Amino acid sequence: QVQLVESGGGLVQAGGSLRLSCEASERTFSRYAMGWFRRAPAKEREFVAAMRWDGSSTYYADSVKGRFTISRDNAKNTVYLRMNSLRTEDAAVYYCAGGAMSPFDDTDSYRTATKYAYWGQGTRVTVSS
Repeated sequence: QVQLVESGGGLVQAGGSLRLSCEASERTFSRYAMGWFRRAPAKEREFVAAMRWDGSSTYYADSVKGRFTISRDNAKNTVYLRMNSLRTEDAAVYYCAGGAMSPFDDTDSYRTATKYAYWGQGTRVTVSS
């Protein structure tokens, strides 16, 4: 059972930056696709970013493309989400997720929360105007 622990959330002014981290408990992490999702108050959980297990492809929600960057360090069992030019609408609890994807899984699979078996507890990001 892989455990994921997020960190790095906090309060930032609009236009600022944060880097979220998600550390996995097992080395099998390196075999999993990793994703970030978020849930804002009174809103549904939404996809933010994802990366294939080997880092060969990344996927982003349109709302964060060009501002957020997902990366991973398999040697550290850690995935990151660098968030630049933060907006008030980015405020949410951010969740790290991991899952096994097949070579036949397409882009939509990486954006789908139910494709991820493992989830962290979330880290809160607050953006002040």
